[in-house]
Amino acid sequence: MTRGAEILASWGLTVEIGQHAFDRFGHYLAGRDEDRLADVNDALRDPGVRAIIATTGGKGAYRIASGVDVAAARRDPKPLVGFSDITMLHLVLWQRCRLVGFHGPHAGWHEWYGSQVADALRCALMQPELVSVHQDPGELTAKVLVEGRATGALLGGNLDTIGRSVGWACPSFDGAILLIEDVDKHIGAMDRSLTQLLESGCLDGVRGVAVGQFIRSAEEGPGRWSIIDLLYDRLGPLGVPILGGLPIGHGAQPPTVPLGANATLDTATRTLTVEPGVR
Repeated sequence: MTRGAEILASWGLTVEIGQHAFDRFGHYLAGRDEDRLADVNDALRDPGVRAIIATTGGKGAYRIASGVDVAAARRDPKPLVGFSDITMLHLVLWQRCRLVGFHGPHAGWHEWYGSQVADALRCALMQPELVSVHQDPGELTAKVLVEGRATGALLGGNLDTIGRSVGWACPSFDGAILLIEDVDKHIGAMDRSLTQLLESGCLDGVRGVAVGQFIRSAEEGPGRWSIIDLLYDRLGPLGVPILGGLPIGHGAQPPTVPLGANATLDTATRTLTVEPGVR
């Protein structure tokens, strides 16, 4: 986290580290639920805090999401930056108070993050402008394409987390563009998540699907379905534009993309363009 704090401070920002940021509980949780929730709510309630950046992917975010101080977030909106399991907090904050967040790098700066990752985060937070993400033909999911153009709020993130939010934290995607990505998932697990979203009605009225990176997740091979086959099978019948190959997810150089902001998905130009997440 030291490197991430140094980068933020170099922009002239005052960096405050949560009281329990270095806690550990069990072998996979960054502290007890009540302590992690207290750090989030303290930041939401503090008028001096203008953005909250998750330290890491957030295992256990689902355990504290229902306790987030939505009234504080509504009273003094400030963006949350993070991805992976942090998707659960993004979903809850959008569902309950329409707070725009960012699918972006964590403060626990990875060694594979380059200068472009820092520049994209700084621009998104401090020099708001349109964010355009172009398809990377080298991504496996670039083979997933249903032609068309769609506009709506960009919502979503990690597919597994979205699937597990159904029934309590998952918003309706009616009128929205669904963003999905994942890492280290078996095809059956991803099928379950997509089917859960479809059968629950959460995807009724969705206008388009932006497909990010699916890393080490049902790659192509002889005699077996890949993530490409699964996405066509489950999402193709929706009859909406689908653009795969977007370099958004658990890859080496993650962009910072607003979640909840208005976006346009255009398969003709192979781009996802998102309006600024802050003003």
